[in-house]
Amino acid sequence: MDKAFSRKAAHSANPAPVAYRTPDERAAEGRVIRDHVPRASQAGWRLPEQRRNVIELLEESNAGRLPHLIPIRFGRMSASPFAFYRGAAAIMAADLATTPTSALRVQACGDAHLMNFGGFATPERNVIFDINDLDETLPAPFEWDLKRLAASVVIAAQHLELPYSDTVRLTTDLVRQYRERMHDYAYMRALDVWYDRIDLQKYEDKSGDPDIVEYARKRLAQRIEVERRKTVPDHLYPKLVTEEGGRPRIKDEPPLIFHPDAELAPGLESGYAESLASYRESLAEHVRVLFDRFHLVDLAAKVVGVGSVGTMCSVGLLMASDNDPLFLQVKEARASVLEPYAGKSLHSNHGQRVIAGQRIMQSASDVFLGWTRGQNGRDFYIRQLRDMKMSVVIEALDARMLRQYGRMCAHALARAHARSGDAAMIAGYMGSGGAFDDAITEFATEYSGQNRNDYREFIRAIREGRIEAVMDD
Repeated sequence: MDKAFSRKAAHSANPAPVAYRTPDERAAEGRVIRDHVPRASQAGWRLPEQRRNVIELLEESNAGRLPHLIPIRFGRMSASPFAFYRGAAAIMAADLATTPTSALRVQACGDAHLMNFGGFATPERNVIFDINDLDETLPAPFEWDLKRLAASVVIAAQHLELPYSDTVRLTTDLVRQYRERMHDYAYMRALDVWYDRIDLQKYEDKSGDPDIVEYARKRLAQRIEVERRKTVPDHLYPKLVTEEGGRPRIKDEPPLIFHPDAELAPGLESGYAESLASYRESLAEHVRVLFDRFHLVDLAAKVVGVGSVGTMCSVGLLMASDNDPLFLQVKEARASVLEPYAGKSLHSNHGQRVIAGQRIMQSASDVFLGWTRGQNGRDFYIRQLRDMKMSVVIEALDARMLRQYGRMCAHALARAHARSGDAAMIAGYMGSGGAFDDAITEFATEYSGQNRNDYREFIRAIREGRIEAVMDD
């Protein structure tokens, strides 16, 4: 890792305040970084001499997970190289730490693959497109996120069996979109950057394919209307809840939804009173007024995603009155996969780390975002469950739609990075030509081969009985 990447800066995406410098002056400083870390050095992937065994890394990442759910995690990862990539953030974090770095730090997502972007409702009930999973967020070099996103596009294109030429073009286009958006943010007013958002109801991409943009706009309008009709009382409540003796109770669907016992959830006997009180204190005062109208009636463990499988994730049902439910998702927050390489978080509670990162990176966040710590010592963050949340189905995309979706992800990532990092310095380092685009594309295409090799080793370990995998659907 480049010596310029100092651990002294590990606690913050931003340096200490300095005298005002114009965007042009900061961009010039970014260009100077090329003398030490040429853009060409970001290209390609070279296997480190002492790279750790991928199975050992995956087993290490299982520490603290619920043992009976680990086979489900591995089963979901075994579905394809793309599914494996989604669950292997710890492997790529270790690999990225061996690559040259610009030392230009931002609040990083830490797991910026295609499936961690999507649509969701703002508190004002608009629907925006943004990063929607920030479990691994931590200040880190900007290019780590971009490399993970670009590699995910290559792996998704291979999953769809797209021609190599198409794969290279759409990956290069994604990086170019990030670079060009960052150049725009470099010269915008600070408040305009902070307020910028991708509104799906008014979605535009003037440099994208006009036909695909119009098609995407129509599809998004239809999807938003469908999601608006899925109200919590009329859709989510009957799907997740049963009435037992007149008392609402979340339906058990083991092993994916189940009620934990007191050993697994020490706060069960007290109704999680201490954790709820701690969570309440993490909310803004005006949100507490709203939260106090609800009371917890049930909580059940719920398996979600790929990388999160095995961690303590739950769904809580709260009621204000009859036909007035609120579902909260309670997710365990562990140390970021970036922490061994980018430095420890300043926050003593990893739930707070996640929430702080979300509020920095997202253009709007759920009003119920908060954090707590369980009696078992685990950290958690809390948000609403499925508040008009929309995600893409990769298998439903063709080359043109994947290109457009990738551009949206690149736009969202650039906007998120520009909120915490120095957009002008990043833009200056990347430049106005295609050198940086080509370098990251070359890295992404070569790293996809590493992911494929790691996946084969993973499948071999399953077949040889070294690890257990269970397909749950």
